Amino acid sequence: MDDRHPPRVLSLILAGGEGNRLGPLTAERAKPVVPFAGTYRLIDFPLSNCAHSGLSDVWIVQQYEPLSLEDHLANGRPWDLDRNTGGLRTLHPHSNDDSTSGMMQGNGDALARNARSIREFQPDVVLVLSADHVYALDYRTVLERHRDSGADLTMVTAEVPKDDAARYGVVSAEGDRVRSYTYKPDEPETSIVSTEVFAFDPDTLLQALEEASKEGAGDLGERALPTIVEGSEARCMSIDGYWRDVGTVSSYRSAHMEIVDGLVDLDPGDPSWPIRGRNWPFAPARVEGGRVSHSMLSPGVVVHGSVTRSVIGPGTMIEERADVSDSVILDRVTVRRGASVRRAILDSRVEIGTGASVGGGSEDRADEDLTVIGQRVAISADSEVLAGTELDPS
Repeated sequence: MDDRHPPRVLSLILAGGEGNRLGPLTAERAKPVVPFAGTYRLIDFPLSNCAHSGLSDVWIVQQYEPLSLEDHLANGRPWDLDRNTGGLRTLHPHSNDDSTSGMMQGNGDALARNARSIREFQPDVVLVLSADHVYALDYRTVLERHRDSGADLTMVTAEVPKDDAARYGVVSAEGDRVRSYTYKPDEPETSIVSTEVFAFDPDTLLQALEEASKEGAGDLGERALPTIVEGSEARCMSIDGYWRDVGTVSSYRSAHMEIVDGLVDLDPGDPSWPIRGRNWPFAPARVEGGRVSHSMLSPGVVVHGSVTRSVIGPGTMIEERADVSDSVILDRVTVRRGASVRRAILDSRVEIGTGASVGGGSEDRADEDLTVIGQRVAISADSEVLAGTELDPS
């Protein structure tokens, strides 16, 4: 940034969502710790961005399956956030007065319940981030733009296909001035959407949350953000580089395939901006008489069979004459001799039995044809698992 006194920044990562749209992948874990690209977790991306951007006060708002998230966070060690002063702090569901009780009802409600703590921190800027988006971004560029413009809100945006915009907060702007923000509209006005990276003036944010709470704050985009855009100075800036919301099974697989196919400029192992996370306790991957093409192999993977255009997670075994293609395999999966896996997502500790066949379908029908199998499910050769099947853990 420049020679002016650096702002006191509080980074809040919204990590409490249940993640129903990811199907079996979030049946037993928080969405932010769903594995991605083999060795990473989704929350590793915003946490690594914070670490590389020099932001040391990071609060995690959690709720669903909190133990899985706490275990991964490891007190912030992988991101150098395990500090005596500042560092990582986890915010749990709680009531702050007689009007709020029970579980948080959306990420806006989560922020409203923590308004007192935010105010006591006395930040100059509140940076609010999502925990389920894949991207690399220097947040200092956002903070610099926010301070230079004098805006009450600066949001980072991206352009998506028009027919996909309805699942986001849609932005209409003139230049960099935001004219309207509509949360998940049935008929989007534009194809410009929020990436859920927001820099707020603290007073503006807290006032909007207080007003929204009178009717139930819900998600941040439902009431608080439209209120700020309508009554305050809101600016936007386009993200420079790859960004993907992987909150559905289709987008989750598509993001993996884009990386495998080399279609994007995101490299999680880029030495200038590496994505950090907890290390997996496995030896290097091995290919023993097998064949691997156009794929990513994690530590501990052993391939005796064939792997094509796939991402294979840590500790996975692909046995002789087994064939895996166009798939995302998470950790400690076993694909037995002669088995076939095509266009599927297999969660942790799944076993595909000898000669079994899973998945199939057409790339043209991505949503309908994806096969998703939850943790610890065993598939035998006489089990029929067709394209488009979702199996939850038993």
